[in-house]
Amino acid sequence: MEFFPDQIDNDGLCSSLEELLPWLQTQKNDLEARLQVQGAILFRGFPIKSAVDFDAFSAAFNYDDFTYDESLSNAVRINLTPRVFTANEAPPDREIYLHHELAQTPSYPSKIFFCCLSAPEEGGATPLCRSDLLLADFEHQHPDWANQFAEMGLRYTIQMPANDDPGSGQGRSWRSTLSVTNQAGAENRLRELGYSWQWQEEQALSATTPVMPAVRELADGSSSFFNQVIAVARGWRRGAGAPPPLTFGDGSPIDEAILDSLINISQRFTTPLQWQPGDIALIDNYRVMHGRHRFDGPTPRQVVVNLAR
Repeated sequence: MEFFPDQIDNDGLCSSLEELLPWLQTQKNDLEARLQVQGAILFRGFPIKSAVDFDAFSAAFNYDDFTYDESLSNAVRINLTPRVFTANEAPPDREIYLHHELAQTPSYPSKIFFCCLSAPEEGGATPLCRSDLLLADFEHQHPDWANQFAEMGLRYTIQMPANDDPGSGQGRSWRSTLSVTNQAGAENRLRELGYSWQWQEEQALSATTPVMPAVRELADGSSSFFNQVIAVARGWRRGAGAPPPLTFGDGSPIDEAILDSLINISQRFTTPLQWQPGDIALIDNYRVMHGRHRFDGPTPRQVVVNLAR
């Protein structure tokens, strides 16, 4: 069972940005209602040519911004406007696995706007997974395992280099992530956040979160598997001598059989969003996970992002 975003085609609605922005404002309530039902909306064929156009598009919804600088994202990104930044600077051959944006941190956006400025010739899709449907199926098949996640929560251990490493999907430095300039400032910030930490070779930092929820109740009364379990299990690295990147909230390991089951079930509720230039996708970050497939070809993949509270 694949899930597909709700698609809105231009079909002559708006021939210019000047026509598009007021139209979006009049449609906002209807679009939000559609988003709650489907979890994602794809806008295709609208006059979006640049990061500045995309900035204006997302601003038309009047959501509060969630900037890259204030986030605890561990991905290297580049701001193109104060509100818009690149999705991830990791190399094309690096898969980015399903996750809810920033669910491994105490602060996360409720919505994500993606915009494709340039699509690669091969690969580069953004897989989208309905996390609420995944959880319902997982609870049906494995109620005891699902209960473990709900009751125990999770701890994440994140590796942060001393300087940005664009070659890694987790390459943002601790200086940038924590908005500090030295180790003492980093320790003060981590203490405020309730994290524990270890300093490693070459001033790298291993930081472990407090207990984070694995399940989130949604506005319609359903629940979502709101976390980064799949991304961590398949993609995160472990620092030398550091705790494992993912455990239950009490520090106990998560059995591989549990992780395999979650990954298998997620495939039933995932569809790859194949980008076309000018596409914009609005994602409910509480209901839908996303990732990034590998890509290749002479045409670069440029997908940019705006996060909203």
